[in-house]
Amino acid sequence: NFEDWVYPAGRFFRDGQRLLTEEVNAAVDGFFAGGADEVLVVDGHGCGGIQPDLLDERALLMRGPPSPTWPWGLDRSFAGLAFVGQHAKAGTPFSHMTHTQSFEYVDLSLNGISIGEYGQLALCAMELGVPTILACGEKALAEEAAALTPGVVTVAVKQGLLPDGLDGLDAENYSRSKLSAIHISPRKARTMIRTGALEAAEKLKKSPEGFTYPRINPPFVLTGKLRPGGKLPKRCFRNEHPTSIIALLNMPPRWLCVRSLKSARRARR
Repeated sequence: NFEDWVYPAGRFFRDGQRLLTEEVNAAVDGFFAGGADEVLVVDGHGCGGIQPDLLDERALLMRGPPSPTWPWGLDRSFAGLAFVGQHAKAGTPFSHMTHTQSFEYVDLSLNGISIGEYGQLALCAMELGVPTILACGEKALAEEAAALTPGVVTVAVKQGLLPDGLDGLDAENYSRSKLSAIHISPRKARTMIRTGALEAAEKLKKSPEGFTYPRINPPFVLTGKLRPGGKLPKRCFRNEHPTSIIALLNMPPRWLCVRSLKSARRARR
């Protein structure tokens, strides 16, 4: 759950960091075994997901978002993009601690394709000509990744137990609604992740054309539907950019509908 594992005040926060760092190390080791000469680990968790003193000494670590945020330091010089410890997008049934960015999202879509955090960065990589080669996380994420980025090597290390269909909940209640999962032993998970990273690296060398993306043509339109959260009501937005997904993701939301006039005034400001 989030209170115990994800936030610094949680009683298992350091354990969560250690487990994630060890999974990242497994992927790093697999990539170097497959011929990588540099691996940059991007810690995208706001409170910090990595324990730097436990990180594989061959890896570089990036903490804190760049400016602009997207694409999180990725550029055309990288050979591939990989995800470790990734969750499925908001609204996904049988996923664990389901969300996109925050628990307020009901859906985020780009040109009609529903995406989560995986899709946001993967489609940035598409724009930059960088293949997405590895997706490790829950079973629902592995399925999401395989559908959005065909050819990606996937590793599923846990499976959520609860359906979704919870669009009517506010953010706080949604955050507490998907907390059941079956987990693989951490040691076995690390073995699977290392194997997946090695497979992805070898596939990248032998048949890079095997990693593909959907065909999405400009102009690019990003739409979001959000549930109530804190003092904010239900709301939605629509942003458009003529040529760039990356530029689109860096635009502030252009709110289209809110439930109260006071909220609408705030949104316009």
